[in-house]
Amino acid sequence: MFISAKSVLLGAVSAMALISVAHAADVVQPVEEPAGFNWSGAYVGIGGGFGATVHRISVDPFLDFNGIGGNGVFGEITAGYDYMVSERFLLGGFIDANIGNIGPSISLPGADIDLTNAYGFDVGLRAGYLLNPDTLGYVLGGYTWNHFKLEGSGFADGLDFTENRGGYVVGVGMETVLRGNWTIKTEYRYANYGDDSVADLGIIGGPGTSLDVEPSSHTFHIAANYRFGAQNGGGASFAAPTYNWTGFYVGGALGAGTVVHDLTLASALELDGIGGEGVFGEASIGYDHDFGGWVAGVLVDARYSGIRSKLDIPGGSIKGDADYGFDALARIGAKVNESTLAYVLGGYSWQHFDLHASPGGDITDWGSSGFSVGGGLETAVSSNMTLGLEYRYSQYEKEDFGSGGFLTDEPSFQTVRLGAKYKFN
Repeated sequence: MFISAKSVLLGAVSAMALISVAHAADVVQPVEEPAGFNWSGAYVGIGGGFGATVHRISVDPFLDFNGIGGNGVFGEITAGYDYMVSERFLLGGFIDANIGNIGPSISLPGADIDLTNAYGFDVGLRAGYLLNPDTLGYVLGGYTWNHFKLEGSGFADGLDFTENRGGYVVGVGMETVLRGNWTIKTEYRYANYGDDSVADLGIIGGPGTSLDVEPSSHTFHIAANYRFGAQNGGGASFAAPTYNWTGFYVGGALGAGTVVHDLTLASALELDGIGGEGVFGEASIGYDHDFGGWVAGVLVDARYSGIRSKLDIPGGSIKGDADYGFDALARIGAKVNESTLAYVLGGYSWQHFDLHASPGGDITDWGSSGFSVGGGLETAVSSNMTLGLEYRYSQYEKEDFGSGGFLTDEPSFQTVRLGAKYKFN
């Protein structure tokens, strides 16, 4: 299906990692975690995830381009401390370190050039609310630092540039009890590293002209945490909701994500790629069936998206919008505790793309079929309602812009959605 090797690897790693989480949960099923899991205390964790970066490049007042983007994976270790300030509210702090290969790349005959988020750390605070005794929903924010590395190979060997950047990180997550002192979490983070100058262009553009780069990243984290003292009592005493997973449901979600356009020019230059970012809204309908320790189902969703790449130049702009689309997916999940499902999904996806100028109007638009894989956590908050946090990687077919293969585009998405579902009894 016209899939690049890097995209295949990322999609396969995504599916296999999340399947492993679900399978591990099944091994310990059926288990009902006793009431009173103590969320207060220190913890350590290990995990990894998937993500994309978008570099906004500007030369004021000549050019503003958002942006250059690329996909990748990362691993991380974490440590933190949480304190329950009431039966359902939690405050905590964390620090984690990561290493990965997220970033864009350029392939030329005889040379490759890569720009990666090589390694870094985040330190911050989080505030959480117990959605039920076994599952925590939370938001986070803090400071992030990253080491960016530009390097070449082949005839570009010797091209070597590094830069350290600090910025801010915000995010949302869900953490649930697995067994004993162990929990698993899924988490989305957005990080921005500031708009700083990387080169003086005064000779070209006049005094004070510089090349500025503003990197940002969107990452999805999967981790297992060991929480010290979690079985010592003193946890929540309220009851978990009674929820039957079998039935039809309707849902809605808000999400954020990135698109990366893998461009090929004359089969000689491959730019992976042109990046965009934004938010979207989504509506869904589906059906699940409860098989005991496992749940399987199907769903259809439709979305309207603000995910965009944009080039501003004097007198106008060019915008590439990934504006609307739909998915038809199947999913399978394991009940990791009394109220929460860990699941993987996959299936068919379709997306509409629109390239247009202002002034000037439409340049071209097209629809593209593809596939999506992903997974997440979903937890019951009442006998009819669930909340969930989900990651998807979507790969679409290569588009030939009427040039006999001279210029082609193979887009991919990484998206995270925070959603709610209402199930009919």
